[in-house]
Amino acid sequence: MTESKNSRAGSTSSIGSSQFGLEAILIRIGIFGKYQLINYLLICIPMLFRGIFIESYIFLASSVVFRCRVPECDGPNSIYNEPWTEFSIPRTSSGDLSDCYRYVPYNRSDVCTVQNFDQNAQEKCEMDFIFRDKELTISNDFGIYCSDEWKLSMVGTVHNLGKFVGIPLGGYFSDRYGRRTILAIGGFLSAIVGVVRSFSLSYYMFLAFGFLDNVFSATLYATVFILGLELVGQKARVLSCSLLTVCTVFGKVLLAIVAKSYPNWRTILQIFYTPALAHIILLWTLPESVRWLLSQGEEVKAAKILHTAARVNKRKLSDPTVERLLVDNRQKLSEEKSTFPIRQAFTSLFWRIISCAMVWFTHVLVYYGLSLNSISLGGNKYDNFMYMSLIEIPGLVLPFWTMDRYGRRYSLFGCLIVCGICLAATIFVETELFGLQLALFLIGKMAITASFQVLYFYTSEIFPTNVRNSLLSFCSMFGRFGSMLAPQTPLLAKYFQSGPAILFSTFAVISAFVALSFPETTDAVLPTTMHEAEDIGHKPKHKDVENNNLTPESRNYRVSLSSSGP
Repeated sequence: MTESKNSRAGSTSSIGSSQFGLEAILIRIGIFGKYQLINYLLICIPMLFRGIFIESYIFLASSVVFRCRVPECDGPNSIYNEPWTEFSIPRTSSGDLSDCYRYVPYNRSDVCTVQNFDQNAQEKCEMDFIFRDKELTISNDFGIYCSDEWKLSMVGTVHNLGKFVGIPLGGYFSDRYGRRTILAIGGFLSAIVGVVRSFSLSYYMFLAFGFLDNVFSATLYATVFILGLELVGQKARVLSCSLLTVCTVFGKVLLAIVAKSYPNWRTILQIFYTPALAHIILLWTLPESVRWLLSQGEEVKAAKILHTAARVNKRKLSDPTVERLLVDNRQKLSEEKSTFPIRQAFTSLFWRIISCAMVWFTHVLVYYGLSLNSISLGGNKYDNFMYMSLIEIPGLVLPFWTMDRYGRRYSLFGCLIVCGICLAATIFVETELFGLQLALFLIGKMAITASFQVLYFYTSEIFPTNVRNSLLSFCSMFGRFGSMLAPQTPLLAKYFQSGPAILFSTFAVISAFVALSFPETTDAVLPTTMHEAEDIGHKPKHKDVENNNLTPESRNYRVSLSSSGP
């Protein structure tokens, strides 16, 4: 009988004494008090810059609107739209002036009449153009026109290749050397490279420094998200991280406003990357993640941060409570074969990782593909990009109501299905109905944004602390294949207008059903060890198990907390 009791007690303890102990301490000191608020404001800064860094190339390397110079008609003060372009410049299928071709004149002189141009014969321009706007991108700065326009889409591909390299490196260094360290140094190095890139002397110099920029900045979003996730208690996770990710939208809107006000790619880079040098200050102002410190055995530093948080939040935290957490943590670490069991993860969680990587590919492809194709829609490209960015706000907040009510798995499934249906519907909408087409694009973008938000939570919750950032980064790295493909989709649209929509909707629907294979993590505690990650979805709910491990004081506090809201 005694042996049975001891066995049950030991089992309860091994279920998560350290993790539940940390959750209990977070409840005591406040799951989202003044201390957490201050640090959330600090990590909002790199999240804001991330929104700018990650998609700035859309304006830096966008094509400019131009037409052939017609020597027979153009004078020194000619503008893009002239009455005689009706008979000297052919039209595209969309009704716009052709950018690289003109009608062949019968007489190459100053005869500008309709009779002087052969409407059945076209010739290519020879690097002599009239531009519609005063916009300066690398296209007209480095002479990238017509048959060389593939170089513009190549910028997006190379940028995403930088993310492909930077994301796993950032995840590795984040798990080995700390969230704060990689956040501060990565953002600082990205800022230096961005400033240097603004002085590029050639297309290839711009391309090379764009690659380095993304190597250093690629991990900002994932690191900030995980740092924010590990900073608060379970009850505040969804709301706090949803609000945190809204900062990326503000960054994108700011990018569109500045690009519209200062249509010069060099100026845009200098405006944003110079203040980003302040990332280095985070090394001294931002505390490290307590969960990460505990996973690395840095118990003294973790205890110091917990006491500081309690003091700032004006709560009491006794030394015996913290000591019990540290003792339980030592026991857990001693049971783990390694503080960085990445090989074990790829063995025991193999299919989970592969499915996660496939779903990531879809999200990155569709998310960035919609952003890139938005500037190809009718209307002003800056306004379209701003609309596509602002629609992300309800998409980022929507999971706050759906994830806890319907669960992570069905939220992910539902958002992907809605996205796929909306994008498929655009195939059957006439181009003249621009308002309806834009509305479907916006709903699709909102749905994939909401789904992406759920996916970040999901990926962060199904992997253990000591390899969480590495595995999230691996899945995100695999997703970069999607972002490398996304810049090519506007070229696909030139040959098959509905091609991008068919591609995006097909992958969205397939991934929706793949997502149903994931374990449910609603109300589950963040797994600390590999064993806890393997058992997630099969263990008792967080509330039931944790209440058994809390002191009466903490349990009473949780009851009052749940009745008053987060």
